Amino acid sequence: MTEITIERLGHQGDGIGPGPVFVPRVLPGEVVEGQIEDGRIEAPRIVRPSADRIKPPCPHFKSCGGCALQHASDAFVGQWKVGIVEQALTAQGLTTEIRGIATSPPNSRRRATLAVRRTKKGALVGFHAPKSDVITPIPNCHLLTPALMSALPIGEALATVGGSRKGEVKMTVTESEAGLDISVSGGKPLDLKLETELAGIAGEFDVARLAWDGEVVAMARPPAQRFGSALVTPPPGAFLQATKPGETALTAAVLEAVGNASRVIDLFSGSGTFTLPIAERAGVLAVEGVDDMLTALDAGWRHSKGLHAVKTETRDLFRRPLLSDELRADAVIIDPPRAGAEAQMVEIAASGVPRIAAVSCNPVTFARDAKILTDAGYTLNWLVVVDQFRWSPHVELAACFTR
Repeated sequence: MTEITIERLGHQGDGIGPGPVFVPRVLPGEVVEGQIEDGRIEAPRIVRPSADRIKPPCPHFKSCGGCALQHASDAFVGQWKVGIVEQALTAQGLTTEIRGIATSPPNSRRRATLAVRRTKKGALVGFHAPKSDVITPIPNCHLLTPALMSALPIGEALATVGGSRKGEVKMTVTESEAGLDISVSGGKPLDLKLETELAGIAGEFDVARLAWDGEVVAMARPPAQRFGSALVTPPPGAFLQATKPGETALTAAVLEAVGNASRVIDLFSGSGTFTLPIAERAGVLAVEGVDDMLTALDAGWRHSKGLHAVKTETRDLFRRPLLSDELRADAVIIDPPRAGAEAQMVEIAASGVPRIAAVSCNPVTFARDAKILTDAGYTLNWLVVVDQFRWSPHVELAACFTR
């Protein structure tokens, strides 16, 4: 047994001691002991705990990989996540006003992908254990909304008729205004018998929509999401902000950053999370690489009243970023995937558009892209950190640039 002192947390939430030695579910300053194998102590004993250590609220925490930081106080987690953003900015020589952190409450996760596996006695539904393909059942999860918790028996029923004991089924469940929107992948090939059985399960549990490997097999009601005043029915399994409070915080920041712009371009628009609230006060061009998402956005806009004009363009912004002379607008919104949008940022920087609202789920690539803008004369005025993946190492933010 080796005793070490934890010096800091890495970006994935593991503690790091001298060596380096990586230790899960510990905190800075704690003294721990355990067997070191391949640079890790997988089962540490806490010799001297941190003042920030708390009792994890969820009974599944030890065996479930859905959360990594339930052993830490909310104050510590908030400071740590703000610190991750500060470190990313410092690495690029950037500073700005950080307006604190907006943390989503427990049981607010409205979209999640659950692992489902058929067994001899029925099925397992839950999250994977840490660094494992073993599924941990989560009947008392503190992360998901009550509506998503009601999907656990649905997953069992779906696996019973459509799963294989040799493989795992992934079930993406989204809470909508019309009920649960469920999209399943990795199950048996769809045929008439299976489709009939799946439709029966959807009816039994009153599922709003059920899709199997991308094909809708039952829809009792369109599973609409509300973006501003508009109702949008995204395609099955489509991206949605993980919590409503998180979406509200990001949207408020985007609206403030855009200001009184009358012409706005929304890049990586998805199904209209920011496009449609902005359309309540400005005309918008929404650009997205997935055509189905733009079709949903356009339908939501057309069925709403009182919105400004919204145009859409399907375009792969990684292969073909909007060029500087195409960015004729008073403001740009950009919300790229984790890889960021380096090529697109170069064109935005060259365009001279006066206001930029940037949303990011990766502080490191955000800081890299922000450096492109500041080198071109933009000011990073402020940002807000958003924690809608509570108890995870995931960090999001929204920022305002002006020129």
